[in-house]
Amino acid sequence: MSAEMFAHAVELRTIATPALWSVTLAALMLLLALDLLLTRRREAESVRAAAGWSVFYLLLPVLFCCYLWAGHGGGVAVEFFTGFVVEKSLSVDNLFVFMLLLSAFAVPHALARQVLLYGIVGALVLRAVFIALGAAVLQSGTWAFLLFGGILILTAGKIVKDVVAGERQEVDVSSMRTVRLVRRFVPVTEDYRGSRLVVRENGRRALTPLALAAVAILATDIVFAVDSVPAVYGVTEDPYLVFATNAFALLGLRALYFVLQGVLARLRHLNHGLAVILAFIGAKLILHWAHGVWPAVPEIPTPLSLGVIVVVLAAVTGTSLLAGRRARLRERPPAQRPDPLEETERR
Repeated sequence: MSAEMFAHAVELRTIATPALWSVTLAALMLLLALDLLLTRRREAESVRAAAGWSVFYLLLPVLFCCYLWAGHGGGVAVEFFTGFVVEKSLSVDNLFVFMLLLSAFAVPHALARQVLLYGIVGALVLRAVFIALGAAVLQSGTWAFLLFGGILILTAGKIVKDVVAGERQEVDVSSMRTVRLVRRFVPVTEDYRGSRLVVRENGRRALTPLALAAVAILATDIVFAVDSVPAVYGVTEDPYLVFATNAFALLGLRALYFVLQGVLARLRHLNHGLAVILAFIGAKLILHWAHGVWPAVPEIPTPLSLGVIVVVLAAVTGTSLLAGRRARLRERPPAQRPDPLEETERR
């Protein structure tokens, strides 16, 4: 293999025009402003209202996918939708970590919306930075596909290792480097002061625990960006589509959090599915690089990728619900457990 073949630059093609970028960013700012207005309401948001907003934010990418299909063809639309499904799956895992952080910081329910919005805005900014870096790396040579594929496979391996070891996702606030660094240089109040991030106490400025919670969530956003951006670049090489999938997946997370708050803990096999998906996309990236060097090496088409991702997510959702049902049955007293023979006859 020659060095020229290995380092051949990738020509990134994009459907985006300056006008399309402008409209997309303007719409994104408008939706974020709407979310900001919702978070400033004093009354707590009901689960019904959160469900309505979640449906709204799920309809937006479907409508955008229809626009792509009509204006740019089915191939582009399938790439976008596949990337969106991947990013939405990863964002649900993000929500679980956000839930742990909010619990670890004992964030009042009324302030949870504000912290989540900080996390979403921070994630969007960080994803935009990583997307630009990813595009620059891809343009420097096809070796970037190997790099991205390796990152995803290593991440999948770490997830599997944690699952096999039986480690539960927990958050120890005191051990987080960012939190320790902030506490070292800036005083922090002992209690929350409403929605304020900074207050004046004893003649000097001090941060509130709400500010620490926001810093912790922003720090986790960096980790999530390292995984999510290479994952979607495994589906499409268009930086605009990569940004759009991330934006649509992150928008509405605030509302989705309150809908799934009682369900997230039941998706006990979600990490299994994410490990399979990340490893699959990592292999897809490596095969894509190998195909550019040796054309005889087959590639994994995007429609097949979408099918695999949907099947994996459906499977882990089903197994999670089944495992939860069996766990609840085991917790019942023996007298209240259903008779297996009667269950069989009923079926």
